[in-house]
Amino acid sequence: MNVQKSFGGETSNQECGSLYLVGTPIGNLEDMTYRAIRTLKEVQLIAAEDTRQTRKLLTHFEISTRTVSYHEHNKNASGPELIRLLQSGQSIALVSDAGLPAISDPGADLVRDAIDNGIAVIPIPGANAALSALIMSGLPTDSFTFAGFPPRDRKSLTKWLQERGGQRDTLLLYESPHRVTKTLDVLLTSLGDRRIALVRELTKRHEEAVRGTVSECIAWFKEHPPLGEFVIVVAGVSEAEASELEANAAWWSELDIAEHVAHYEREMDRKEAIKKAAVDRGLSKRDVYNEVNR
Repeated sequence: MNVQKSFGGETSNQECGSLYLVGTPIGNLEDMTYRAIRTLKEVQLIAAEDTRQTRKLLTHFEISTRTVSYHEHNKNASGPELIRLLQSGQSIALVSDAGLPAISDPGADLVRDAIDNGIAVIPIPGANAALSALIMSGLPTDSFTFAGFPPRDRKSLTKWLQERGGQRDTLLLYESPHRVTKTLDVLLTSLGDRRIALVRELTKRHEEAVRGTVSECIAWFKEHPPLGEFVIVVAGVSEAEASELEANAAWWSELDIAEHVAHYEREMDRKEAIKKAAVDRGLSKRDVYNEVNR
């Protein structure tokens, strides 16, 4: 068990420094908070995902604190050294290239190790792309799931989406510009023509939100090639739809679409198998046909 009183002087080990998780702007430098600037000036060390990128931010705000590199490829070597420095009494700020650290990055490992060693972990809130996209999407915000970056290959992505298809939560995920149209195609096939919002370039000059159904957004991007990093916000199922899915979830729930059709082909011709699989999944026959004939 671990109990932390961040500002009461009652950490598990009062001789240690503190690990500060500092939110940085995701585009607009005016989103940097006074507290974040002060913290970055006061700590003994800043651990950054990309020191060159972070140096631009520090220079803008006239922060001279020494930086070191901490990222996915060096965390096994850098992490223990940062813990040692924290244990020696130094306080360290952890930053990512943009937004809140420890979300879909190795900062989460450093946080875990700090807690295991009785070191206070203190968040310094700031901008976050996923939540910013959610609140401007127009989709329900009372319950949501952040899922990070989806799988790259089509089969894994299809399964990944189908596993989340019955959730009532609004789904938040990140996607790169060169993959977003492929992801939308699989999203349409796997979850149907849901309401979605695609938000890019948050807080920057070309900030844009494209809202509509999946099919409408696919048509939009055929005319307007995607640029910039995206947050995709996907509506969850309604309460009635969730109940129906739960009632109908059965033997085929663990199968991908091709396997589903193949099962029916043992008993009927391919055309009828596609039709029946489409009915099971609530998809159009065309979507199922396109999936199994790729």
